[in-house]
Amino acid sequence: MRGSSNKKIDPRIHYLVPKHEVLSIEEAYKILKELGIKPEQLPWIRASDPVVKIIGAKPGDIIRIVRKSSLYGEVVSYRYVISG
Repeated sequence: MRGSSNKKIDPRIHYLVPKHEVLSIEEAYKILKELGIKPEQLPWIRASDPVVKIIGAKPGDIIRIVRKSSLYGEVVSYRYVISG
């Protein structure tokens, strides 16, 4: 097939995809302590999510997502990685 390519596209380079990063155990513990919650109480994100796979996050990890906002500058949120 002409023009066909098996190249995978990195979704992180798209302007609509916010920055995702896996927290270290120390960072995760600190955030959970500040919020006074357990990891499972965070919003979930599946391990099969394209960005989650690219950054190498595994079930049980916590991800920091930093979105740019014209109103608030930067908005930080956290997600708990689940299997699936």
